[in-house]
Amino acid sequence: MAFIMEGDNLIDITIFTDPLCCWSWAFDTQLQQLKGILKGQATWNYRMGGLLPSWNNFHDNENAVSRPIQMGPVWMHAGQIAHKPIAHQLWMTEPPASSYPACIAVKCAQLQSAPDGESMLYLLREACMGEGKNIAKQEILFDSANKLSLINTNFHLARFKEDFLGDNGLEAFRSDLELVSYYRINRFPTLVIKALHSKAIIISGYKPYQEVLKTIESLVI
Repeated sequence: MAFIMEGDNLIDITIFTDPLCCWSWAFDTQLQQLKGILKGQATWNYRMGGLLPSWNNFHDNENAVSRPIQMGPVWMHAGQIAHKPIAHQLWMTEPPASSYPACIAVKCAQLQSAPDGESMLYLLREACMGEGKNIAKQEILFDSANKLSLINTNFHLARFKEDFLGDNGLEAFRSDLELVSYYRINRFPTLVIKALHSKAIIISGYKPYQEVLKTIESLVI
């Protein structure tokens, strides 16, 4: 299937996600399929959602999670749905205290370029869900940034660290959190899809590929 539209970039898709969101990691296969079918006809923007500020007063009613150890079964289930292994044991061995540091790290990379931000997001997910590393730790974040600098020689590691330790990354993340509040988003991933001359449609949570595709199709046909 291919979309036929007048002009380029007639669809704007904002992805609200979080490096610690297992359902976003599970949805990544569908997301890449969508990017392929909409190549040249959509813009893609990543916004960090701040899934886990801290465990103080944290409650995920959808998945019945209020303690770190309860997150493990959720990750296991997401891995089964996506048919990919997810290192759920992290929540028993060294549970991340917050997703905010990782969100800020993505924004710091994104300040250099949108592709760098997307690459950092992937590297952090690979580190925690693929390798079972605690991405709330600064050394793990800097290690992922170093890997990105080896992949892309135009990525400036020193600038990344400066933005992370200063206010630039935090301010960019705060801007994302304002949008999360504006759209009243409480589940990830959430896609905010806007086509020319139409109202935005919001799709929240893990969805099958065909369901998302039909929603986008309804906007442009």
